[in-house]
Amino acid sequence: MKYIKLNNGVIIPQFGLGTYKTTVKEEMIESITSAAKFGYTHFDTAQMYQNEDLVSYSLSLTNLKRKDIFLVTKIDPSNMSYDNVLSSLNESLNKLNTDYVDLLFIHWPGQDKNRLISVYKAFIKLYNEKKIRCIGVSNFTIKHLNWIIEENLMLPQVNQVERTPLYNQKELEEFCNKYNIKLEAWSPLLRGNLDIKEIKDIAKKYNKTVAQVILRWNIDTGWIVIPKSVHKERIKENIDIFDFKLSDEDIKVINSLNTNTHVSKRDPDTFDF
Repeated sequence: MKYIKLNNGVIIPQFGLGTYKTTVKEEMIESITSAAKFGYTHFDTAQMYQNEDLVSYSLSLTNLKRKDIFLVTKIDPSNMSYDNVLSSLNESLNKLNTDYVDLLFIHWPGQDKNRLISVYKAFIKLYNEKKIRCIGVSNFTIKHLNWIIEENLMLPQVNQVERTPLYNQKELEEFCNKYNIKLEAWSPLLRGNLDIKEIKDIAKKYNKTVAQVILRWNIDTGWIVIPKSVHKERIKENIDIFDFKLSDEDIKVINSLNTNTHVSKRDPDTFDF
């Protein structure tokens, strides 16, 4: 496992498990307990996923202690007001059976600056109360980050966005690097559409799968990455990426595949709620 120091000094595992759309109890148990056995300690959920209680229950079946878990959740767009952020986090903490989360995200920024800044100030309050160890923003573009910067508020620690070889977010990456905001990739594996010749060729060179090469590309370019799976074999395969490193040339090849093609139907620059 590799770790990254965030701009507030907190250490985050660079690799974690996503739980999007996992709402069947048996699948969640299989996913979380298998991940824990294979070395995962970073677990990502959200109010929107409606599975925080299942994540908590499944974690209770592992040998992991709370202090060794990096636990993440996100505020749902329906709770995007100052007061609702505070009350809904308390509900999430109850479901997660903990008195703090390691990282809390604003799930979607929306297009209302005043609303977003009010919500962000609620996050700062929670941070100061130590109910969250890190502030995260999700699906934020440069425009949304500039809203925070313009208000002279503390910067977030992490920005979680869509990132794949076909949508590598280079401009956003350069902006976030300037402000020491770490980037995290969701849906890194193109939702299973992995028929990419150039990456297949690289995978053969390292005797790895295309998925493993893409995940390692994220690691080697400094991104946090949280692939999602409920299958034990795939969960093991995904984390089996710390015994090789991509060459600079291979990284250049993958970077060159960018076509600005989204897998998500929501564009953060226009999506509102």
